[in-house]
Amino acid sequence: MIVYGITGSIACGKSTVTKYLLEKGYIVVDSDKLSHQALFDETCKKQIYELFPEVFINNNIDRKKLGAILFSNKIAKKQIESIIHPYVIEKLNAAKKLDQNILFLDIPLLYEAKLEGLVDKVIVVYVTKDIQIERLIKRDNCTKEQALQRINNQIDIEEKRKKANFVLDNSLLQEDLYKQIDMLIGENIENKNK
Repeated sequence: MIVYGITGSIACGKSTVTKYLLEKGYIVVDSDKLSHQALFDETCKKQIYELFPEVFINNNIDRKKLGAILFSNKIAKKQIESIIHPYVIEKLNAAKKLDQNILFLDIPLLYEAKLEGLVDKVIVVYVTKDIQIERLIKRDNCTKEQALQRINNQIDIEEKRKKANFVLDNSLLQEDLYKQIDMLIGENIENKNK
């Protein structure tokens, strides 16, 4: 099995890429969804409650309150990640045991969490920082300052681009992105599995 990690930065278009791959019949495991599932896992909830009881309402985690802490407090962010990341890594490793030739792991924080060892090759979905800011403001209805705060919580997209095995440029039309994905699959993935 060849495992490809899909990453990028916030508002670069990873979801568009993974949706397209799913439509093509590939298996894509979404680490963001796994992180969300961790918030319902009793062990994770208990650990989060011990540190941040204020994010709970009726024994459930209020994601907005948790997000506010994550984006504003680096120490708290590391504490929460130390609870959620092991859960996510366990689930990603379980997915690698599937009987497949190709597996895609959608891991937005691949480099930040130092998870490169989980994948064989890295695909970075790329846009310039200006486009990233513009898309994030529009998508999340936030200010430029809020968008920059979120963007600056991740490794710079240019640095991620340099580290990638493959780069998908999502600055143009969606059809252009799809063509790049098809080329990537055809040239670099399918041929290596024949």
